[in-house]
Amino acid sequence: MTHILAIDQGTTSSRAILFDADMRVVKTAQEEFAQHFPASGWVEHDPEDIWNTTLSTAKKAAEGASIAAIGITNQRETTVVWDRNTGKPIHNAIVWQDRRTAEICAQLKADGNEAMVSEKTGLLLDPYFSGTKMSWILDSVSGARAKAEAGDLLFGTIDSFLIWRLTGGKSHVTDATNAARTMLYNIRDGQWDEELLKLINVPVAMMPEVRDSAAEFGATELFGGSIPILGVAGDQQAATVGQACFKPGMMKSTYGTGCFALLNTGDTPSFSKNRLLTTIAYQINGKPTYALEGSIFIAGAVVQWLRDGLKIIGDATQTQDLASEADEAAEVTLVPAFTGLGAPYWDSECRGAIFGITRGTGRAEMAKAALESVGFQTRDLLEAMHKDYAGSSETVLRVDGGMTASNWTMQFLSDILGAPVDRPKTLETTALGAAWLAGMKADIYPDQAGFAETWALDRQFTPMMDDATREAKYTRWQDAVRRTLSV
Repeated sequence: MTHILAIDQGTTSSRAILFDADMRVVKTAQEEFAQHFPASGWVEHDPEDIWNTTLSTAKKAAEGASIAAIGITNQRETTVVWDRNTGKPIHNAIVWQDRRTAEICAQLKADGNEAMVSEKTGLLLDPYFSGTKMSWILDSVSGARAKAEAGDLLFGTIDSFLIWRLTGGKSHVTDATNAARTMLYNIRDGQWDEELLKLINVPVAMMPEVRDSAAEFGATELFGGSIPILGVAGDQQAATVGQACFKPGMMKSTYGTGCFALLNTGDTPSFSKNRLLTTIAYQINGKPTYALEGSIFIAGAVVQWLRDGLKIIGDATQTQDLASEADEAAEVTLVPAFTGLGAPYWDSECRGAIFGITRGTGRAEMAKAALESVGFQTRDLLEAMHKDYAGSSETVLRVDGGMTASNWTMQFLSDILGAPVDRPKTLETTALGAAWLAGMKADIYPDQAGFAETWALDRQFTPMMDDATREAKYTRWQDAVRRTLSV
């Protein structure tokens, strides 16, 4: 048994990737599923859609293969509550993008709790995280809170829900990277925190057991024989692993629906003074490695908006050619705060805005502004990281995710950062990270040092923009954000 099956359960689709003994992709299957928007700023998924697409894609990828282990990576913070006895969810999954608990978070903050929450979890009081989502479900579904108190309901991020289903209800577990995103897990002590559970009103009986990112999470018999699940990590942490960012100061940025930059800070948590998050990058052999993280809510989703909302493109690949054709003199700036702004602003109430439109503004200028917004937001994150962590000042940015296929976008990113941007040969870094965790645990893949040696560069983008132009563009962006913020 020399193959590893990686389940990559994302925000808009579920994917399964089969890797061979040399960590090469053998087979891939992918299925999209519906997004539900029941109110402004609310985003939900049907957990059964998540399960069915995960099961279907995994069976397609696993067919005919001899699988030694399974690794799982997942959209983080998305919250599911299900019945322990029936396995059925009691409400749609509330997605990480959802802002419905903004008032709850604002009240908790007004009551003076944010400093305590940040000290224990490394997070801010924001509806982005799982804790208040879970509490909202318990308060909104009739009889849910009483059932939770009685131990009849279980909470999970998507990894926990999938493992529960894959193991036939035998394993209610998660890993440290997903636990660290709930706002209920003490990243210093490595356990669910009683004070936080009480503050957010969540019964401890609902919580899964927390394990290392490479550990025994149970076994499934749904793909022929008994196959162990040996690797689990939230998608951004899995990408950090897949990019082999194992040394302090190494940094990656993933461009999917959102954009998430993680900077390895080693075995000691570095707490931000610039509204970044402190999180667990991965945990192996009981030892957590920490990271600073900047979270951008809208990256690839801005291109989806051009396609599905404005309908000015038919395919995401058109944006690169359109951006190249745009009027260089045009100064159109798009702030894609469709569900608020993430780091370093953390403004859940502001909404998107476009500045600098003239009679000459057309599809090309809009496409260019959309792609540029991703670079500008990334620079916001790196500026904050440079202030927080001295070891990041000369960091080369390793990138992955769907948007990195656009040479125009990656060149602009390098230009606006004034720094090199490295795109690896293997773009499936999130799935690869989950696969490596499982394969390493199964003694099929190499250790950290050996895995790091396999990382290979596809192309390095280096800055071509002069300093004056770079700073003028970034100043214009900062002004647009200032005008967009709600406070």
